[in-house]
Amino acid sequence: MSAPQATRTTALHAGAWWLWALGLATAASRTTDPLLLGLLVGVAGYVVAARRTEAPWARSYGAFVKLGLVVIAVRLAFAFFLGSPIPGTHTLVALPEVPLPDWAKGVRIGGRVTAEGMVFALYDGLKLATLLICVGAANALANPARLLKSLPGALYEAGVAVVVAMTFAPNLVADVQRLRAARRLRGRPDRGVKALLQVGLPVLEGALERSVALAAAMDARGYGRSAEVPPAVRHLTSVLTLGGLLGICAGTYGLLGDTGGGYGVPLLLAGLAAALAGLWLGGRRSVRSRYRPDRWGVRAWLVAGSGTAVAALMIWANDYAPAALHPPAVPLTAPVLPLWPAVSVLVGLLPAFVAPLPSGADRADRADRADQGERADRAASRGRAPDVDPRMKEPTQ
Repeated sequence: MSAPQATRTTALHAGAWWLWALGLATAASRTTDPLLLGLLVGVAGYVVAARRTEAPWARSYGAFVKLGLVVIAVRLAFAFFLGSPIPGTHTLVALPEVPLPDWAKGVRIGGRVTAEGMVFALYDGLKLATLLICVGAANALANPARLLKSLPGALYEAGVAVVVAMTFAPNLVADVQRLRAARRLRGRPDRGVKALLQVGLPVLEGALERSVALAAAMDARGYGRSAEVPPAVRHLTSVLTLGGLLGICAGTYGLLGDTGGGYGVPLLLAGLAAALAGLWLGGRRSVRSRYRPDRWGVRAWLVAGSGTAVAALMIWANDYAPAALHPPAVPLTAPVLPLWPAVSVLVGLLPAFVAPLPSGADRADRADRADQGERADRAASRGRAPDVDPRMKEPTQ
C-alpha cells in the first residue's frame, strides 16, 4: 500500500501518532537492555525523519534527544557522587566520604564508586531518556491543533490548556533556531552564554506576543460557552469521568509495573468504560461545532496498531523471559540483543511506510533551508555575511 501525499483530507489523525509513541514508550518501560532501548530510539528517529514536516512543533525532536542525554548525564553524576544501591567489586575511584548525622542513614556523599553501580545508573538513565524521546517523537509528528479538534467536548477546555503547554517548547525551540540563524547571517556569534543571553529577550517577547494573540482569538471565538444541563447529569458526569480516569491511571500503573499485570487490564478496561460514559454525558454541555473533523482511517489504525503491537509483544516477552530484557549489572556482563523482542520493536517502523508523506512543498522548503544554512556557514567561515538576493530573500554567493 503506497503512501499518498499528506493533504488536509489525507493527513493522519494526530491521535494515531500519540498512540504509536505511547506504545513505544510502554515497550521502553519494560526493559533495561541498552541495545533494545537504542533500537527503540532508532525506530522513533527513523519514523520522525521520514514523516515529519517543517511545522514549528516538528523541530522539537532534537531538543528532546538533547534532554535525554542530559538525563543520562545527571543520573550518572548522582550515582558517581551520591553512590548507588547496587553493590560492586570493581572499584573505579574512591572519593572522600562526607560524614552525615544519624538521621541520614542510608544516604552517603562520596565514597567508593564501582563499575557495577555506574552501569546500573547508565541503564536506568537510558530507560528514562528513551521515554522522553518517544514523547518527543509524538510532539514532532502530531499536529497539536488537529489533536485538540478531535478531543471530546467534555475535555475541550482542559485540552486547550494541555495543547498550549505542549506547543510552548516547540515554539520556543523554533524561535531560538530562527534567532540564531539571523545572528549567523549578520556575522555575530550564535553560541556561548553571551549569545544565549542576547537571544533570550527576543524569545520572551515572541512568547508574550503569541499569548496575547491566543487570548484574543479565544475571546473572539466565544471560548468557555456551555449549555445548560440538569444538576444530576452534571454530578454523574463528574463521578464517571473522575472515577474512570483514576481507574485508567491505576490500570496503566499495573501494566507498566513488573507485578501488576493481573489487576492492570481489568482496572484499565473498567476505567476506560467509565471515562467514555462520562465524556459522552459531558459532551452534551458543549455548544461548539467542528469544521471538517479528522477521520480515523485505515492508515491511522495501522500506525496506532503498530505501536500497540510493540507494547503488547514487549509486555509478553517481559513475562515470558524477563532475564533477557533486564541484563544484570552484578556481575558485569555484556548486554545481548534478544532476537524476538528486537523483531517486535521493528514493527514500530510501519508508520514510516504507511503514513502519508509530507507534502512536496514541505520537502522543498526543507531542502531550501538546508541549502541556506550551508551557504550561511560557508560565508561565516570566510569571515563575512552572505549576500541576500532581494528578489528571493535567500542567501546567495
